[in-house]
Amino acid sequence: MFKSFLETSLIKRAIKKKFLKINLINLRDFAADRHRSIDDSPFGGGFGMVFRVDVMFKALKKLGNQKGRVILLTPRGKRFEQATAKRLSQEKTITLICGHYEGFDERIHHYLVDEQISIGDYVLTGGEIPACVLIDCIGRLVKGVVGKEGSIKEESFDINGRKLLEYPQYTRPEIFQPDHKTKWKVPKVLLSGDHQKIKEWRNRHTRKVWQRPVKY
Repeated sequence: MFKSFLETSLIKRAIKKKFLKINLINLRDFAADRHRSIDDSPFGGGFGMVFRVDVMFKALKKLGNQKGRVILLTPRGKRFEQATAKRLSQEKTITLICGHYEGFDERIHHYLVDEQISIGDYVLTGGEIPACVLIDCIGRLVKGVVGKEGSIKEESFDINGRKLLEYPQYTRPEIFQPDHKTKWKVPKVLLSGDHQKIKEWRNRHTRKVWQRPVKY
């Protein structure tokens, strides 16, 4: 899953240009038994398997000072938002721990990580997808990854430092006819060439997060 993601589009170019460096670590390399087990059944009984604290400890110890800020991807974590991405983009190194199975030994939560993050209130098979979300969102904020810095400043959730959704965008054709009776038109102000009026229109149609779409 990671190999496919890291060979795609913006992230691939960022790695090639050395704006980002991403290392994949296989926890099974730190297992103690011949079966390379990294999980076990929970004490007290119950369903599922739980990540072992000793395996995680050895993996993080091997990284030493190179592990940077250690983040556990878990439903128990704080909700991931654009502000979190901006903060983490200032870190030199981040280690993401991907969950799987039933979860983690509680001692991993308490003793081995700096932060716990969730990408939403729903259930996934594992933490690989949340890790990809963080890599993409944080990585594109690193200087040089996205070509035009201005385009980042006016994106949804981060417009002039405020938590807003971006204004509506249009392109050709100016008039689209899905059938002979219907015409979907571009707002006239966007065709006017009057930059001040266009700016006012965009400001008026920039919405707060979760606000109902405006009618026009």
